[in-house]
Amino acid sequence: MCKCMEVSVSGYYKYVKRRRCSDETLRDAIADVQRSCGSTYGYRRMKIAIRRETGQNVNHKRLLRVMRKYKLQSRIRRRFAYSRSKYSLRKYDNLYKQNFTATAINQKWTTDISYVLTPEGTLFLSVIKDVYDGFVVGYKYSLTQDLRLVSDTVKNAVKTAADLYCNAGCADMPINAVLHSDQGFQYTTQSYCNLLKNCGLKPSMSRKSTPLDNAPAESFFSAFKSECIYLHRPKSLDDAAKMTDAYIEFYNYRRIRLKNNGTPYEMRLNAMRGAQGGA
Repeated sequence: MCKCMEVSVSGYYKYVKRRRCSDETLRDAIADVQRSCGSTYGYRRMKIAIRRETGQNVNHKRLLRVMRKYKLQSRIRRRFAYSRSKYSLRKYDNLYKQNFTATAINQKWTTDISYVLTPEGTLFLSVIKDVYDGFVVGYKYSLTQDLRLVSDTVKNAVKTAADLYCNAGCADMPINAVLHSDQGFQYTTQSYCNLLKNCGLKPSMSRKSTPLDNAPAESFFSAFKSECIYLHRPKSLDDAAKMTDAYIEFYNYRRIRLKNNGTPYEMRLNAMRGAQGGA
């Protein structure tokens, strides 16, 4: 090629070297991304983010080398030990059987409750997540882990899912998802059963002491605690609530998923527009 273009080989490589992004320039781009995501991106998500932000397709080995060189790696996640309750009641069949593949939004939802410890007390967080795109369609937090917390979460999810159709300029579509939970006492009450029936939702339940039966919800809480709570340690209940709001907004609208190289909202928006076009 150099012979045909009548240029020297050494001149060509000098040109390539000049064009190539320096480690320092790449370091600054990585630092900007880590600041925006709270230092939660590993090299795989960072590769996607750099391509989206700068248009550069950086080799993942070089990216990891630079991240290590300048100490810009994500914070290490802590291992979480599951506590198993010896008292649980199974009221509904397990309709998922660990099959978390969905072909459309609002088809398969999962829900669970976790907690955030603060010096002022404990904040309980209830979340409903759509299996299809990973979007958190509903969440509520409270100082008590009771039926009202769960009921408010369900109502919030149904309302949010409907509002998203409206905000995207799409025709409203019925929400008749299967809502999967563990065997927590809140999910075994008749009130919960009646609420789901009124909302057009169908209940499903994990087997006893089997967290993998509710893996999508467990995955969210693992990311939430390792990327937010364990990094920043809320000093008060109000601090924990604000951190929760900010993280879920980040998780839905800005956090890149390796599954599709985009955010949950981007995937959801495409699905809604596709369904609208098909209709």
